[in-house]
Amino acid sequence: MSFPFAESIRSRSAQIGVVGLGYVGLPVACMLARSGFHVTGVDINQEKVTKIAAGQSPIGGEEPGLADLIAEVIPSGKLSVTTEMARLSAAQVVIICVDTPIEADTKLPLYRGLRGVLKSLGPVLHAGALVIVESTIAPGTMQAVVIPELEQSSGKIAGETFFVGHCPERVTPGLLLKNLITMNRSVGGQTPEIAEAMLALYSTYVTGQLDATDILTAEIVKTAENAYRDVQIAFANELAMVCEQLGADVYAVRDLVNKSPGRAMLMPGGGVGGHCIPKDPWLLIANVSAGYQAKLIPAARAINDSMPRHVCQLTADALARHDKPLRGARVAVLGYAFRENTDDDRETPSQYLVEALEQGGAVVQIHDPHVRRYTQPLMDVIAGADAVVMMVAHHAYQSLDLAALRAQMATPVLVDARHMVNPQSALQAGLTYAAVGRANS
Repeated sequence: MSFPFAESIRSRSAQIGVVGLGYVGLPVACMLARSGFHVTGVDINQEKVTKIAAGQSPIGGEEPGLADLIAEVIPSGKLSVTTEMARLSAAQVVIICVDTPIEADTKLPLYRGLRGVLKSLGPVLHAGALVIVESTIAPGTMQAVVIPELEQSSGKIAGETFFVGHCPERVTPGLLLKNLITMNRSVGGQTPEIAEAMLALYSTYVTGQLDATDILTAEIVKTAENAYRDVQIAFANELAMVCEQLGADVYAVRDLVNKSPGRAMLMPGGGVGGHCIPKDPWLLIANVSAGYQAKLIPAARAINDSMPRHVCQLTADALARHDKPLRGARVAVLGYAFRENTDDDRETPSQYLVEALEQGGAVVQIHDPHVRRYTQPLMDVIAGADAVVMMVAHHAYQSLDLAALRAQMATPVLVDARHMVNPQSALQAGLTYAAVGRANS
Protein backbone atom coordinates (compact mmCIF):
# COMPACT_ATOMS: atom_id res chain seq x y z
CA MET A 1 0.00 0.00 0.00
CA SER A 2 1.41 3.42 -0.91
CA PHE A 3 1.38 6.25 1.61
CA PRO A 4 -2.04 7.90 1.12
CA PHE A 5 -1.33 11.35 2.55
CA ALA A 6 1.73 12.42 0.56
CA GLU A 7 -0.24 14.98 -1.43
CA SER A 8 -1.95 16.41 1.65
CA ILE A 9 1.51 17.04 3.13
CA ARG A 10 2.63 18.83 -0.01
CA SER A 11 -0.53 20.95 -0.03
CA ARG A 12 -0.22 21.58 3.74
CA SER A 13 -3.73 20.31 4.30
CA ALA A 14 -2.61 17.33 6.40
CA GLN A 15 -3.66 17.24 10.05
CA ILE A 16 -0.53 17.02 12.23
CA GLY A 17 -0.18 15.72 15.78
CA VAL A 18 2.86 16.37 17.98
CA VAL A 19 3.25 14.32 21.16
CA GLY A 20 5.49 15.87 23.81
CA LEU A 21 5.63 19.67 24.09
CA GLY A 22 9.07 20.15 25.56
CA TYR A 23 12.26 21.65 24.17
CA VAL A 24 11.78 19.73 20.89
CA GLY A 25 8.07 19.16 20.41
CA LEU A 26 6.81 22.65 21.22
CA PRO A 27 9.01 24.45 18.66
CA VAL A 28 8.23 21.76 16.08
CA ALA A 29 4.49 22.16 16.62
CA CYS A 30 4.77 25.94 16.40
CA MET A 31 6.83 25.92 13.22
CA LEU A 32 4.48 23.49 11.49
CA ALA A 33 1.53 25.66 12.53
CA ARG A 34 3.25 28.77 11.17
CA SER A 35 3.88 26.83 7.95
CA GLY A 36 0.14 26.44 7.45
CA PHE A 37 -0.69 23.03 8.91
CA HIS A 38 -3.37 22.48 11.52
CA VAL A 39 -1.45 21.06 14.46
CA THR A 40 -2.63 19.41 17.68
CA GLY A 41 -0.04 19.19 20.44
CA VAL A 42 -0.37 16.63 23.22
CA ASP A 43 1.42 16.60 26.57
CA ILE A 44 0.66 14.87 29.87
CA ASN A 45 1.56 17.98 31.88
CA GLN A 46 -1.68 19.92 32.41
CA GLU A 47 0.12 23.00 33.77
CA LYS A 48 2.27 23.19 30.63
CA VAL A 49 -0.73 22.69 28.33
CA THR A 50 -2.68 25.43 30.13
CA LYS A 51 0.20 27.87 29.78
CA ILE A 52 0.69 27.16 26.07
CA ALA A 53 -3.05 27.42 25.46
CA ALA A 54 -2.88 30.90 26.97
CA GLY A 55 -0.26 31.83 24.38
CA GLN A 56 2.67 31.72 26.82
CA SER A 57 5.94 29.82 26.71
CA PRO A 58 6.60 27.26 29.46
CA ILE A 59 10.32 27.26 28.56
CA GLY A 60 12.49 29.67 30.53
CA GLY A 61 15.91 31.15 29.89
CA GLU A 62 16.87 33.14 26.82
CA GLU A 63 15.03 31.45 23.92
CA PRO A 64 14.91 33.97 21.07
CA GLY A 65 11.65 34.12 19.15
CA LEU A 66 9.84 31.25 20.85
CA ALA A 67 7.46 33.25 23.06
CA ASP A 68 6.50 35.45 20.10
CA LEU A 69 5.91 32.39 17.92
CA ILE A 70 3.60 30.79 20.50
CA ALA A 71 1.73 34.06 20.86
CA GLU A 72 1.28 34.04 17.08
CA VAL A 73 0.14 30.47 16.37
CA ILE A 74 -2.18 29.91 19.35
CA PRO A 75 -4.56 32.82 18.59
CA SER A 76 -4.48 31.94 14.88
CA GLY A 77 -6.06 28.59 15.67
CA LYS A 78 -3.37 26.72 13.75
CA LEU A 79 -2.03 25.18 16.97
CA SER A 80 -4.21 23.70 19.70
CA VAL A 81 -2.93 21.82 22.72
CA THR A 82 -4.42 19.13 24.94
CA THR A 83 -3.65 16.31 27.35
CA GLU A 84 -5.95 13.92 25.47
CA MET A 85 -4.38 11.52 22.97
CA ALA A 86 -7.84 10.85 21.50
CA ARG A 87 -7.63 14.31 19.89
CA LEU A 88 -5.15 12.82 17.41
CA SER A 89 -7.69 10.44 15.84
CA ALA A 90 -7.80 12.59 12.69
CA ALA A 91 -4.05 13.21 12.49
CA GLN A 92 -2.49 11.99 9.26
CA VAL A 93 1.02 12.61 10.60
CA VAL A 94 2.03 12.13 14.24
CA ILE A 95 5.43 13.32 15.45
CA ILE A 96 6.72 11.87 18.73
CA CYS A 97 9.10 14.00 20.80
CA VAL A 98 9.49 12.36 24.22
CA ASP A 99 12.49 11.75 26.43
CA THR A 100 14.49 8.54 26.10
CA PRO A 101 16.68 8.29 29.22
CA ILE A 102 19.12 5.55 30.13
CA GLU A 103 19.22 3.25 33.14
CA ALA A 104 21.72 4.56 35.69
CA ASP A 105 23.57 1.29 36.27
CA THR A 106 23.42 -0.58 32.97
CA LYS A 107 23.39 2.52 30.71
CA LEU A 108 20.75 0.79 28.59
CA PRO A 109 17.85 2.81 27.17
CA LEU A 110 14.63 3.20 29.10
CA TYR A 111 11.63 3.51 26.81
CA ARG A 112 8.84 3.91 29.35
CA GLY A 113 7.82 7.25 27.90
CA LEU A 114 8.04 6.11 24.29
CA ARG A 115 6.22 2.85 24.98
CA GLY A 116 3.53 4.76 26.87
CA VAL A 117 2.96 7.05 23.91
CA LEU A 118 2.81 4.13 21.46
CA LYS A 119 0.38 2.24 23.68
CA SER A 120 -2.01 5.18 23.98
CA LEU A 121 -1.60 6.34 20.37
CA GLY A 122 -2.32 2.96 18.81
CA PRO A 123 -6.08 2.78 19.56
CA VAL A 124 -6.70 6.21 17.98
CA LEU A 125 -4.19 6.00 15.13
CA HIS A 126 -5.69 7.13 11.84
CA ALA A 127 -5.63 4.50 9.08
CA GLY A 128 -2.66 5.11 6.81
CA ALA A 129 -1.05 7.65 9.19
CA LEU A 130 2.67 8.36 9.22
CA VAL A 131 4.32 8.19 12.67
CA ILE A 132 7.63 10.04 12.89
CA VAL A 133 9.89 9.64 15.92
CA GLU A 134 12.10 12.68 16.54
CA SER A 135 13.30 11.40 19.92
CA THR A 136 16.91 10.25 20.00
CA ILE A 137 16.91 6.47 20.27
CA ALA A 138 19.35 3.57 20.19
CA PRO A 139 19.99 2.21 16.68
CA GLY A 140 17.51 -0.59 16.01
CA THR A 141 14.76 0.86 18.23
CA MET A 142 12.37 1.70 15.40
CA GLN A 143 12.42 -1.91 14.24
CA ALA A 144 12.58 -3.60 17.64
CA VAL A 145 10.34 -1.33 19.73
CA VAL A 146 8.35 1.27 17.78
CA ILE A 147 6.91 -0.91 15.01
CA PRO A 148 5.91 -3.93 17.14
CA GLU A 149 4.48 -1.77 19.96
CA LEU A 150 2.42 0.28 17.54
CA GLU A 151 1.26 -2.79 15.63
CA GLN A 152 0.13 -4.39 18.87
CA SER A 153 -1.67 -1.33 20.25
CA SER A 154 -3.29 -0.31 16.96
CA GLY A 155 -4.06 -3.65 15.37
CA LYS A 156 -2.60 -2.23 12.16
CA ILE A 157 0.37 -3.35 10.08
CA ALA A 158 3.46 -1.23 9.53
CA GLY A 159 4.03 -0.50 5.86
CA GLU A 160 0.43 -1.32 5.01
CA THR A 161 -2.05 0.44 7.31
CA PHE A 162 0.40 2.82 9.00
CA PHE A 163 3.90 4.03 8.19
CA VAL A 164 6.94 5.08 10.21
CA GLY A 165 9.93 7.36 9.92
CA HIS A 166 12.75 8.70 12.06
CA CYS A 167 14.02 12.28 11.81
CA PRO A 168 16.10 12.84 14.95
CA GLU A 169 16.06 16.36 16.38
CA ARG A 170 19.17 18.54 16.41
CA VAL A 171 18.15 21.39 18.71
CA THR A 172 20.04 23.00 21.56
CA PRO A 173 18.38 24.88 24.45
CA GLY A 174 18.97 28.59 23.98
CA LEU A 175 19.01 28.11 20.20
CA LEU A 176 15.82 26.10 19.71
CA LEU A 177 14.28 27.94 16.77
CA LYS A 178 17.57 28.79 15.10
CA ASN A 179 18.71 25.18 15.16
CA LEU A 180 15.30 23.84 14.22
CA ILE A 181 15.23 26.00 11.12
CA THR A 182 18.86 26.05 9.97
CA MET A 183 20.40 22.72 11.01
CA ASN A 184 20.79 19.92 8.47
CA ARG A 185 18.60 16.88 9.14
CA SER A 186 18.79 13.16 8.43
CA VAL A 187 15.36 12.04 7.25
CA GLY A 188 14.93 8.30 7.67
CA GLY A 189 11.93 6.73 6.00
CA GLN A 190 10.52 3.22 6.19
CA THR A 191 10.60 3.30 2.39
CA PRO A 192 11.99 5.81 -0.13
CA GLU A 193 8.43 7.02 -0.72
CA ILE A 194 7.98 7.73 3.00
CA ALA A 195 11.30 9.56 3.08
CA GLU A 196 10.13 11.74 0.18
CA ALA A 197 6.91 12.60 2.04
CA MET A 198 8.96 13.48 5.12
CA LEU A 199 11.20 15.72 3.01
CA ALA A 200 8.09 17.57 1.84
CA LEU A 201 6.97 18.01 5.45
CA TYR A 202 10.25 19.23 6.89
CA SER A 203 11.06 21.46 3.93
CA THR A 204 8.11 23.66 4.92
CA TYR A 205 10.24 25.21 7.67
CA VAL A 206 13.78 23.76 7.56
CA THR A 207 16.27 25.79 5.50
CA GLY A 208 19.16 23.42 6.26
CA GLN A 209 19.93 20.45 4.06
CA LEU A 210 17.52 17.52 4.33
CA ASP A 211 19.12 14.18 3.50
CA ALA A 212 16.83 11.24 2.78
CA THR A 213 18.07 7.92 4.13
CA ASP A 214 16.84 4.72 5.75
CA ILE A 215 15.68 4.53 9.35
CA LEU A 216 18.68 2.66 10.79
CA THR A 217 21.15 5.09 9.26
CA ALA A 218 19.23 8.03 10.75
CA GLU A 219 19.30 6.35 14.18
CA ILE A 220 23.05 5.85 13.98
CA VAL A 221 23.81 9.35 12.65
CA LYS A 222 22.19 11.14 15.60
CA THR A 223 23.79 9.04 18.31
CA ALA A 224 27.15 9.03 16.51
CA GLU A 225 27.33 12.80 16.18
CA ASN A 226 26.78 13.30 19.90
CA ALA A 227 29.22 10.51 20.78
CA TYR A 228 31.77 12.22 18.55
CA ARG A 229 31.31 15.50 20.39
CA ASP A 230 31.55 13.74 23.74
CA VAL A 231 34.90 12.24 22.74
CA GLN A 232 36.15 15.66 21.63
CA ILE A 233 35.13 17.23 24.93
CA ALA A 234 36.78 14.39 26.82
CA PHE A 235 40.06 15.08 25.02
CA ALA A 236 39.84 18.76 26.01
CA ASN A 237 39.09 17.81 29.61
CA GLU A 238 41.93 15.31 29.80
CA LEU A 239 44.35 17.82 28.32
CA ALA A 240 43.15 20.31 30.94
CA MET A 241 44.08 17.84 33.68
CA VAL A 242 47.48 17.29 32.07
CA CYS A 243 48.11 21.05 31.92
CA GLU A 244 47.15 21.45 35.57
CA GLN A 245 49.66 18.80 36.57
CA LEU A 246 52.41 20.28 34.38
CA GLY A 247 51.77 23.84 35.49
CA ALA A 248 50.53 25.07 32.10
CA ASP A 249 47.48 26.98 30.87
CA VAL A 250 45.21 24.75 28.76
CA TYR A 251 43.54 27.75 27.12
CA ALA A 252 46.86 29.09 25.82
CA VAL A 253 47.69 25.57 24.61
CA ARG A 254 44.29 25.27 22.93
CA ASP A 255 44.72 28.55 21.07
CA LEU A 256 48.00 27.36 19.59
CA VAL A 257 46.80 23.83 18.85
CA ASN A 258 43.90 25.27 16.86
CA LYS A 259 46.29 27.19 14.63
CA SER A 260 47.38 23.87 13.17
CA PRO A 261 45.37 22.94 10.04
CA GLY A 262 42.49 20.58 10.69
CA ARG A 263 42.51 21.05 14.47
CA ALA A 264 39.43 22.32 16.31
CA MET A 265 39.96 21.50 19.98
CA LEU A 266 36.90 22.22 22.10
CA MET A 267 36.80 24.01 25.46
CA PRO A 268 37.32 22.03 28.66
CA GLY A 269 35.02 22.63 31.59
CA GLY A 270 33.33 21.38 34.71
CA GLY A 271 31.38 18.58 33.06
CA VAL A 272 28.97 17.67 30.26
CA GLY A 273 25.23 17.89 30.80
CA GLY A 274 21.90 18.07 29.04
CA HIS A 275 19.59 15.40 27.80
CA CYS A 276 21.69 14.40 24.79
CA ILE A 277 25.44 14.06 25.17
CA PRO A 278 25.53 12.25 28.54
CA LYS A 279 23.28 9.47 27.21
CA ASP A 280 23.53 9.35 23.41
CA PRO A 281 26.98 7.68 23.36
CA TRP A 282 25.47 4.87 25.45
CA LEU A 283 22.50 4.65 23.08
CA LEU A 284 24.88 4.29 20.12
CA ILE A 285 26.43 1.14 21.57
CA ALA A 286 23.38 -0.21 23.42
CA ASN A 287 22.47 -2.81 20.81
CA VAL A 288 25.97 -3.77 19.70
CA SER A 289 26.39 -7.50 20.03
CA ALA A 290 28.69 -9.15 22.52
CA GLY A 291 31.11 -9.72 19.65
CA TYR A 292 32.47 -6.22 20.07
CA GLN A 293 33.12 -4.23 23.23
CA ALA A 294 33.35 -0.46 22.76
CA LYS A 295 36.35 1.14 24.46
CA LEU A 296 36.75 4.78 23.42
CA ILE A 297 33.16 5.85 24.03
CA PRO A 298 32.96 4.54 27.63
CA ALA A 299 36.39 6.06 28.37
CA ALA A 300 35.24 9.47 27.14
CA ARG A 301 32.09 9.20 29.25
CA ALA A 302 34.18 8.39 32.33
CA ILE A 303 36.43 11.44 31.81
CA ASN A 304 33.53 13.83 31.34
CA ASP A 305 31.59 12.37 34.25
CA SER A 306 34.62 12.90 36.50
CA MET A 307 34.85 16.66 35.96
CA PRO A 308 32.38 17.80 38.66
CA ARG A 309 34.34 15.77 41.22
CA HIS A 310 37.51 17.42 39.96
CA VAL A 311 35.94 20.87 40.47
CA CYS A 312 35.07 19.79 43.99
CA GLN A 313 38.73 18.85 44.59
CA LEU A 314 39.90 22.19 43.18
CA THR A 315 37.57 23.89 45.66
CA ALA A 316 38.89 21.85 48.58
CA ASP A 317 42.49 22.52 47.59
CA ALA A 318 41.90 26.27 47.27
CA LEU A 319 40.20 26.40 50.66
CA ALA A 320 43.15 24.53 52.15
CA ARG A 321 45.40 27.44 51.19
CA HIS A 322 43.44 29.41 53.77
CA ASP A 323 43.56 26.55 56.31
CA LYS A 324 39.84 26.09 55.72
CA PRO A 325 38.58 22.50 55.43
CA LEU A 326 35.83 21.66 52.96
CA ARG A 327 33.78 20.23 55.81
CA GLY A 328 31.72 23.06 57.19
CA ALA A 329 32.73 25.50 54.45
CA ARG A 330 30.00 27.57 52.83
CA VAL A 331 30.19 27.17 49.05
CA ALA A 332 28.16 29.22 46.58
CA VAL A 333 27.62 27.49 43.22
CA LEU A 334 26.83 29.91 40.40
CA GLY A 335 24.76 28.25 37.70
CA TYR A 336 22.59 25.14 37.81
CA ALA A 337 21.38 24.81 34.21
CA PHE A 338 23.50 22.51 32.08
CA ARG A 339 24.08 25.26 29.51
CA GLU A 340 24.44 29.02 29.61
CA ASN A 341 21.36 31.23 29.39
CA THR A 342 18.80 28.41 29.58
CA ASP A 343 16.69 26.91 32.34
CA ASP A 344 17.40 23.32 31.22
CA ASP A 345 18.96 21.49 34.17
CA ARG A 346 18.71 17.94 32.85
CA GLU A 347 21.82 15.97 33.78
CA THR A 348 23.50 19.19 34.82
CA PRO A 349 27.11 18.86 36.04
CA SER A 350 26.18 21.29 38.83
CA GLN A 351 24.00 18.60 40.38
CA TYR A 352 26.97 16.25 40.66
CA LEU A 353 29.23 19.02 41.93
CA VAL A 354 26.73 19.84 44.67
CA GLU A 355 26.50 16.17 45.62
CA ALA A 356 30.31 15.90 45.82
CA LEU A 357 30.59 19.09 47.89
CA GLU A 358 27.89 17.97 50.29
CA GLN A 359 29.46 14.52 50.62
CA GLY A 360 32.61 16.37 51.66
CA GLY A 361 30.68 18.21 54.35
CA ALA A 362 30.29 21.57 52.63
CA VAL A 363 27.20 23.73 53.07
CA VAL A 364 26.08 24.58 49.54
CA GLN A 365 23.94 27.41 48.23
CA ILE A 366 22.98 27.67 44.57
CA HIS A 367 22.18 30.59 42.30
CA ASP A 368 20.85 30.52 38.77
CA PRO A 369 19.04 33.42 37.09
CA HIS A 370 17.01 31.06 34.89
CA VAL A 371 16.25 27.99 37.05
CA ARG A 372 13.20 29.04 39.01
CA ARG A 373 14.06 27.54 42.39
CA TYR A 374 17.48 29.25 42.48
CA THR A 375 16.66 32.80 41.39
CA GLN A 376 17.15 34.51 44.77
CA PRO A 377 19.37 37.64 44.77
CA LEU A 378 22.93 36.76 43.78
CA MET A 379 24.60 38.66 46.60
CA ASP A 380 22.38 36.90 49.15
CA VAL A 381 23.84 33.59 47.95
CA ILE A 382 27.42 34.88 47.94
CA ALA A 383 27.23 36.63 51.33
CA GLY A 384 29.38 34.79 53.87
CA ALA A 385 30.61 32.22 51.35
CA ASP A 386 34.03 30.64 51.80
CA ALA A 387 34.19 29.73 48.12
CA VAL A 388 32.34 30.73 44.96
CA VAL A 389 32.31 28.18 42.13
CA MET A 390 31.42 29.47 38.66
CA MET A 391 29.86 26.48 36.89
CA VAL A 392 27.75 28.01 34.10
CA ALA A 393 28.67 30.89 31.80
CA HIS A 394 25.34 32.72 32.06
CA HIS A 395 25.36 36.28 30.75
CA ALA A 396 24.46 37.36 34.29
CA TYR A 397 27.88 36.19 35.52
CA GLN A 398 30.02 37.56 32.69
CA SER A 399 30.60 41.00 34.20
CA LEU A 400 30.62 40.34 37.92
CA ASP A 401 32.38 42.98 40.01
CA LEU A 402 35.10 40.81 41.53
CA ALA A 403 35.96 43.35 44.22
CA ALA A 404 32.30 43.48 45.30
CA LEU A 405 32.24 39.69 45.21
CA ARG A 406 35.30 39.54 47.46
CA ALA A 407 33.76 42.02 49.89
CA GLN A 408 30.79 39.70 50.46
CA MET A 409 32.82 36.56 51.11
CA ALA A 410 34.13 35.15 54.37
CA THR A 411 37.03 33.38 52.63
CA PRO A 412 38.24 34.72 49.25
CA VAL A 413 38.22 31.56 47.12
CA LEU A 414 37.00 31.70 43.51
CA VAL A 415 36.87 28.52 41.41
CA ASP A 416 36.37 28.99 37.67
CA ALA A 417 35.08 25.90 35.86
CA ARG A 418 34.09 27.68 32.61
CA HIS A 419 36.96 30.03 31.68
CA MET A 420 34.94 33.10 32.72
CA VAL A 421 37.43 35.09 34.78
CA ASN A 422 40.80 36.60 33.94
CA PRO A 423 43.20 35.17 36.54
CA GLN A 424 45.02 38.49 36.98
CA SER A 425 41.73 40.31 37.59
CA ALA A 426 40.84 37.78 40.27
CA LEU A 427 44.21 38.19 41.97
CA GLN A 428 43.95 41.97 41.84
CA ALA A 429 40.58 41.72 43.57
CA GLY A 430 42.22 39.77 46.38
CA LEU A 431 40.77 36.42 45.45
CA THR A 432 42.47 33.05 45.62
CA TYR A 433 41.83 31.77 42.12
CA ALA A 434 41.60 28.16 40.92
CA ALA A 435 40.46 26.96 37.52
CA VAL A 436 40.00 23.89 35.38
CA GLY A 437 43.04 23.58 33.13
CA ARG A 438 45.32 26.06 34.83
CA ALA A 439 48.13 25.69 37.32
CA ASN A 440 46.57 25.86 40.78
CA SER A 441 49.41 26.21 43.21
